[in-house]
Amino acid sequence: MARRTALVLTAALLASAALTACSTQGPDTGSAPGTRKGSGKAITLGFAQVGAESGWRTANTRSVQEAAKKAGITLKFSDAQQKQENQIKAIRTFIQQKVDVIAFSPVVESGWDTVLKEARDAGIPVILTDRAVDTKDTTLYKTFLGSDFVKEGKSAGEWLTSAYAGKPGPVNIVELQGTTGSAPANDRKAGFADVIKGDAKFKIVASQSGDFTRAKGKEVMQAFLKSQKDIDVLYAHNDDMALGAIQAIEESGRKPGTDIKVISVDGIKDAFVAMTEGKINVVVECNPLLGDQLMELTKKVAAGQSVPPRVETREGVFPQDKAAAALPSRNY
Repeated sequence: MARRTALVLTAALLASAALTACSTQGPDTGSAPGTRKGSGKAITLGFAQVGAESGWRTANTRSVQEAAKKAGITLKFSDAQQKQENQIKAIRTFIQQKVDVIAFSPVVESGWDTVLKEARDAGIPVILTDRAVDTKDTTLYKTFLGSDFVKEGKSAGEWLTSAYAGKPGPVNIVELQGTTGSAPANDRKAGFADVIKGDAKFKIVASQSGDFTRAKGKEVMQAFLKSQKDIDVLYAHNDDMALGAIQAIEESGRKPGTDIKVISVDGIKDAFVAMTEGKINVVVECNPLLGDQLMELTKKVAAGQSVPPRVETREGVFPQDKAAAALPSRNY
């Protein structure tokens, strides 16, 4: 009887040892989502947002917040209210809090090297979202997730040159730029200008920042309408400025989309509604729903894995005749 008991105890001990060996020496395939591999510690992401200046930005913020929750990642969120100094302060706070990863959408392109070096020195990887930074030191961030703004500007220019192919000039264009010094404003302007420069009939007669807001877009367009005798085309760097400008055009007694062609960038639902009403002629899409991709990249860089230096979002171009079919799928 004693011998049988001893055998049972020995077998139990061997089984226990085998289970312990499997849990400590085998591959870590059962880590919970949003945890550092093998650590059991939830990943904390510090995210410094530009602000809430447009419907696009609101959708972008919501996408990040919802994706973090779904991925089990702890999100520390800061709204910079379109001020670079607020973003720099937020990034330094994230460094002090020892978050695992920092992500941000830069208000402007330049002036980031110092604070990004502080993050690198603290061993915290940085992901750029939506907007890039102007720096010669690409080791200051791990990857950039977002759109190709130059390509968006070129798409806008290509639509315009195609629409006016074979028609006499001049074609007088007014341009509503985004926030001065920001990557989308710089790049959308450059891409558009690069395409239209091949035909002398296209002339940008006025160009001014509307800060990506509807109110400012309306204000600047009112000034354009007073200062420019003939306006054929409005090129707006985002939908909110275009929608504000449309109000100004209508109040001046002119018909947007007919008397003044309207080209816009982003792809928010309100812009598609305006297209179905004939008020916008084309929208170049810029996808704000980056949350899921951002969380995937966050997990990888937190685990020390390599990631591509640039991850581009998928986007399209929607002329007026495609708006009605595409409108039901607009969820922002």
